[in-house]
Amino acid sequence: MPVENASIAELQQALAEGRITASALTRAYLARIEAYDRAGPRLNSVREVNPEALALAAQLDGVKPSRERPLAGIPILVKDNIASGDAQHTTAGSLALAEAKAKRDATVVARLRDAGAVILGKANLTEFANILAIDMPAGYSSLGGQVRNPYAPVLDEKGVPVVPPGGSSSGSAVAVAAGLAAAAIGTETSGSLLNPASQNGVVTVKPTVGLISRAGILPIAHSQDTAGPLTRTVRDAAILLNVLAAMDPQDPATAELQRPADYTSFLDADGLKGARIGVPSDPSDPGSDVYYGQLGPRPTAIMGEVIAALEAGGATIVRANIPTEGWIGGPGTEMAILNRNPESKTHWQPVRRPIVFVYELKHDLNAYLPEWLAGTEMRTIADVIAFNEAHADRALRFGQDTFLAAEATRGDLSEPEYAAARAADLRSSRTLGLDAYMDRHRLDAVLFPGAIGAAIAAKAGYPSVQVPAGFVSGFQGKPTPEYPLGATFAGRAWSEATLLRIAFAFEQATKARRPPPDLPPVQ
Repeated sequence: MPVENASIAELQQALAEGRITASALTRAYLARIEAYDRAGPRLNSVREVNPEALALAAQLDGVKPSRERPLAGIPILVKDNIASGDAQHTTAGSLALAEAKAKRDATVVARLRDAGAVILGKANLTEFANILAIDMPAGYSSLGGQVRNPYAPVLDEKGVPVVPPGGSSSGSAVAVAAGLAAAAIGTETSGSLLNPASQNGVVTVKPTVGLISRAGILPIAHSQDTAGPLTRTVRDAAILLNVLAAMDPQDPATAELQRPADYTSFLDADGLKGARIGVPSDPSDPGSDVYYGQLGPRPTAIMGEVIAALEAGGATIVRANIPTEGWIGGPGTEMAILNRNPESKTHWQPVRRPIVFVYELKHDLNAYLPEWLAGTEMRTIADVIAFNEAHADRALRFGQDTFLAAEATRGDLSEPEYAAARAADLRSSRTLGLDAYMDRHRLDAVLFPGAIGAAIAAKAGYPSVQVPAGFVSGFQGKPTPEYPLGATFAGRAWSEATLLRIAFAFEQATKARRPPPDLPPVQ
């Protein structure tokens, strides 16, 4: 059967009916990786193929997907900052961690295995999930090289994509878009699922912090880090969420987890009826119209079509700005870092980065490295910095300024500026932000273009679900082939079921996803 655009739901049925085996399915995806990731357009989305993939698949031949093992025989990629206690490496795309192997599976990998999934390989990513340097191109790492967007895989004269693949879960999203796996697991701190999902026309759920365990995932900031699925359909995302959402004593954030028995039971083609959806845009107050006011003509037109489809499906649209958006990243929440990236437009200028990210990075990474990784001498962020400096010609094309800023902190989160920044983030994003906005207008969800609304939901720790919405062209004033734009529905903590219902109804009404061109079935 053709696998490049098959959904998990379709593959489950084919496996259950004996029309394909786990081994044949795994070989089909490996053939596509060879044809399009290693050759052809050289998408470079898979950093390492699991050498045990075919053996794992063979063990699952004849095992039909079931309630207990819903993913039996389904090949899935995981982002290469997620520990897998097997023959694969766990590197975060860093030369400093090139030989690192995980001591055991991250909880998300263990849950995938328990559900019967074949761990197909590790997906490329922006190095250290885009927290190493300032203005590192999306999808670049010193170990894995540059991921390309399958809709426009052309690179410029510096080897940077003309159309970014989005980051930091670049390889995860590209591989799903290009049909190199049934699905992938990525991670997000702020935008790292939503941005590549939008750029590559796939579905993602950036869940409530605490819905999916982070144990074993190489961290940036525990206040905001989460894993999430990247899929070709909303139903597939719900299927994966069923597997991944669970309490885990290794991650205290999961102690308050709230979830239904089955996310797929909320998927309803009429799910827009009666929904109240906020559009944070009031052109009469242009200074506060931060999400829609600066969109170009084509994205504006697409979002107009999205809103029309929502209304046609029975949703009520409420247009109003989010009053506190101007406070996101406001006084006391960001710090200046000198930008020494020689390829950046702001080279030698101070740029602002979230205090919470910089301070939690050292604390969290120093705890992770010795606990989870073997086969490497890297035990602290200082070790990584020293390695990179000793191998600067290969490791530091774009610098490591954010790591340097993090190393300068105490590393114990005792600084008053850190506590103040975290409190300010929560007040502006939750209390006076999304909570107040949704209360005032009695909303079920908030609609954002692409990943533009990532920060406010991420700082709040609240969920977002994104669905393909249309196609745009042009990037930073340059003409480009067409590439996707997504529609993101954000909501309150633990509201994934509501967001999936809305996203599914929108998906069924619009069917806006188109696979990338020039990636036909492999014979």
